[in-house]
Amino acid sequence: MKGFRDDIEKLTEENTDFRRVLYTGKNLQLVLMTLQPGEEIGEEVHEDRDQFFRIEEGSGVIDIDGVENAVEDDIAVIVPAGARHNVRNTGDEPLQLYTIYGPPEHKDGIVQATKAEADERHHAEEWDGKTTE
Repeated sequence: MKGFRDDIEKLTEENTDFRRVLYTGKNLQLVLMTLQPGEEIGEEVHEDRDQFFRIEEGSGVIDIDGVENAVEDDIAVIVPAGARHNVRNTGDEPLQLYTIYGPPEHKDGIVQATKAEADERHHAEEWDGKTTE
Protein backbone atom coordinates (compact mmCIF):
# COMPACT_ATOMS: atom_id res chain seq x y z
CA MET A 1 0.00 0.00 0.00
CA LYS A 2 1.19 3.48 -0.81
CA GLY A 3 -1.10 5.64 1.32
CA PHE A 4 -1.46 9.32 0.43
CA ARG A 5 1.18 12.04 0.22
CA ASP A 6 0.72 15.41 -1.45
CA ASP A 7 0.65 19.16 -0.84
CA ILE A 8 -2.82 19.36 0.74
CA GLU A 9 -2.81 23.17 0.91
CA LYS A 10 -2.08 23.48 -2.81
CA LEU A 11 -4.64 20.82 -3.75
CA THR A 12 -7.30 22.48 -1.60
CA GLU A 13 -6.64 25.96 -2.96
CA GLU A 14 -6.69 24.71 -6.58
CA ASN A 15 -9.92 22.75 -6.12
CA THR A 16 -13.04 24.29 -7.69
CA ASP A 17 -15.36 21.29 -7.21
CA PHE A 18 -17.99 21.23 -4.47
CA ARG A 19 -16.73 17.79 -3.43
CA ARG A 20 -13.70 15.75 -4.56
CA VAL A 21 -12.73 12.53 -2.76
CA LEU A 22 -8.93 12.24 -2.77
CA TYR A 23 -8.27 9.14 -0.71
CA THR A 24 -10.35 6.47 1.02
CA GLY A 25 -8.95 4.10 3.63
CA LYS A 26 -10.79 1.51 5.69
CA ASN A 27 -11.15 3.92 8.62
CA LEU A 28 -10.95 7.44 7.19
CA GLN A 29 -11.45 9.47 4.04
CA LEU A 30 -9.87 12.70 2.73
CA VAL A 31 -12.18 15.02 0.76
CA LEU A 32 -11.66 18.48 -0.78
CA MET A 33 -14.57 20.93 -0.82
CA THR A 34 -15.24 24.39 -2.22
CA LEU A 35 -18.36 26.34 -1.24
CA GLN A 36 -19.26 29.39 -3.27
CA PRO A 37 -20.29 32.65 -1.51
CA GLY A 38 -23.65 32.13 0.19
CA GLU A 39 -23.49 28.34 -0.29
CA GLU A 40 -23.74 25.77 2.50
CA ILE A 41 -23.37 22.02 2.84
CA GLY A 42 -26.76 21.75 4.54
CA GLU A 43 -27.54 20.50 8.04
CA GLU A 44 -26.62 16.88 8.60
CA VAL A 45 -25.88 14.38 11.34
CA HIS A 46 -23.42 11.50 11.04
CA GLU A 47 -24.40 9.15 13.85
CA ASP A 48 -21.46 6.80 13.30
CA ARG A 49 -18.57 9.01 12.18
CA ASP A 50 -16.48 11.94 13.36
CA GLN A 51 -15.54 14.69 10.92
CA PHE A 52 -12.53 17.03 10.82
CA PHE A 53 -12.55 20.29 8.82
CA ARG A 54 -9.54 22.46 7.91
CA ILE A 55 -10.16 25.84 6.24
CA GLU A 56 -7.47 26.86 3.75
CA GLU A 57 -9.08 29.91 2.09
CA GLY A 58 -12.15 32.03 2.75
CA SER A 59 -14.42 32.62 5.70
CA GLY A 60 -17.59 31.12 7.01
CA VAL A 61 -19.33 29.41 9.88
CA ILE A 62 -19.42 25.80 11.03
CA ASP A 63 -22.53 25.22 13.12
CA ILE A 64 -22.38 22.40 15.67
CA ASP A 65 -25.56 21.61 17.61
CA GLY A 66 -26.79 25.20 17.28
CA VAL A 67 -23.47 26.88 18.13
CA GLU A 68 -21.92 29.07 15.42
CA ASN A 69 -18.15 28.66 15.05
CA ALA A 70 -16.60 31.36 12.86
CA VAL A 71 -13.89 29.97 10.58
CA GLU A 72 -11.25 31.43 8.29
CA ASP A 73 -7.86 30.48 6.86
CA ASP A 74 -5.93 27.94 8.96
CA ILE A 75 -8.79 27.12 11.36
CA ALA A 76 -9.59 23.48 12.14
CA VAL A 77 -12.85 22.14 13.60
CA ILE A 78 -13.85 18.65 14.71
CA VAL A 79 -17.50 17.61 14.66
CA PRO A 80 -18.13 14.57 16.86
CA ALA A 81 -20.39 11.74 15.74
CA GLY A 82 -24.05 12.47 16.47
CA ALA A 83 -23.73 16.28 16.34
CA ARG A 84 -26.01 18.22 13.97
CA HIS A 85 -23.76 20.39 11.85
CA ASN A 86 -23.55 22.62 8.80
CA VAL A 87 -20.79 24.50 6.97
CA ARG A 88 -21.75 27.90 5.54
CA ASN A 89 -19.75 30.28 3.35
CA THR A 90 -20.55 33.73 4.75
CA GLY A 91 -17.77 35.49 2.86
CA ASP A 92 -17.42 37.07 -0.58
CA GLU A 93 -14.90 34.51 -1.89
CA PRO A 94 -15.02 30.72 -2.25
CA LEU A 95 -14.59 28.80 1.02
CA GLN A 96 -11.96 26.15 0.34
CA LEU A 97 -11.42 23.37 2.83
CA TYR A 98 -10.62 19.75 3.27
CA THR A 99 -12.44 17.36 5.50
CA ILE A 100 -11.58 13.97 6.95
CA TYR A 101 -14.35 11.50 7.73
CA GLY A 102 -13.73 8.63 10.11
CA PRO A 103 -15.02 6.19 8.87
CA PRO A 104 -15.52 7.15 5.18
CA GLU A 105 -18.78 8.75 3.98
CA HIS A 106 -18.59 8.81 0.15
CA LYS A 107 -17.63 6.40 -2.62
CA ASP A 108 -13.94 6.55 -3.40
CA GLY A 109 -12.92 8.89 -6.22
CA ILE A 110 -16.21 10.74 -6.67
CA VAL A 111 -16.18 14.28 -7.99
CA GLN A 112 -19.26 16.45 -7.65
CA ALA A 113 -18.69 19.76 -9.41
CA THR A 114 -21.64 21.57 -7.80
CA LYS A 115 -23.80 21.35 -4.70
CA ALA A 116 -26.82 20.60 -6.91
CA GLU A 117 -24.99 17.60 -8.36
CA ALA A 118 -23.98 16.46 -4.88
CA ASP A 119 -27.56 16.75 -3.59
CA GLU A 120 -28.93 14.85 -6.57
CA ARG A 121 -26.45 11.99 -6.29
CA HIS A 122 -25.87 11.87 -2.52
CA HIS A 123 -27.54 8.56 -1.70
CA ALA A 124 -26.24 6.87 -4.85
CA GLU A 125 -22.69 7.82 -3.89
CA GLU A 126 -22.56 6.77 -0.25
CA TRP A 127 -19.48 4.77 0.72
CA ASP A 128 -19.69 1.18 -0.53
CA GLY A 129 -16.74 -0.22 1.44
CA LYS A 130 -14.23 0.12 -1.41
CA THR A 131 -10.94 1.87 -0.66
CA THR A 132 -8.44 3.70 -2.84
CA GLU A 133 -5.98 0.81 -2.70
